[in-house]
Amino acid sequence: MSTSPPGYELPLRLFLGFRTIIDEVHAELARQGHPDVRPLHGFVMQAIGTRGTTAAELGRRLGVSKQAAGKTVDTLERVGYVERGSDPHDARRKVVRLTDRGVDSLVRSARIFDDIRARWAQALGEDRLLALESDLRAVTPADIFRLDVPGWFGGFD
Repeated sequence: MSTSPPGYELPLRLFLGFRTIIDEVHAELARQGHPDVRPLHGFVMQAIGTRGTTAAELGRRLGVSKQAAGKTVDTLERVGYVERGSDPHDARRKVVRLTDRGVDSLVRSARIFDDIRARWAQALGEDRLLALESDLRAVTPADIFRLDVPGWFGGFD
C-alpha cells in the first residue's frame, strides 16, 4: 500500500498555496489604500506594463478577446488605476497606461510578496523554501510571467 498522497492533491496544494498568497496580498493592499484591486487586475496591470498598450494587444497578452480586455480596462479606469489616451505615434490608436495609482499598487504588491516570502522562509526554513523554489523551477516552464492565466482560467466576463 502506497503512503504517497493521491496525484490530484499536488495541483490542489499548489493552487491552495497560490490562493493563500494572493488572498493575503489583496487583503494587505486593501489595508494600504487599494481596496478595489482584484487578483485579475494584477495580471492586467502587468500586461499593460510601463509603456502602455492597446486593448487589442492587451487581449492577446492575456489570452482573451479585445472586448473582454476592454471591459476590464473600463473597470480599472473607473477606479483610477489606468487611463486611456492617444498614441503619440499614431493618433488613431488608443493606448491604455497605468496611472500613478496603478503603479503604486504594483510597487506595494511587490513589497507584500517579498514580506510573505520572508514569512514562509521563517516558517519552513530558508533552505527548504529555496529547495522548493528550485524544484518548482525544474518542473515548470522558464517563463514565470505567463499573463494569459486569467484567460486560461476563463476569468473574464
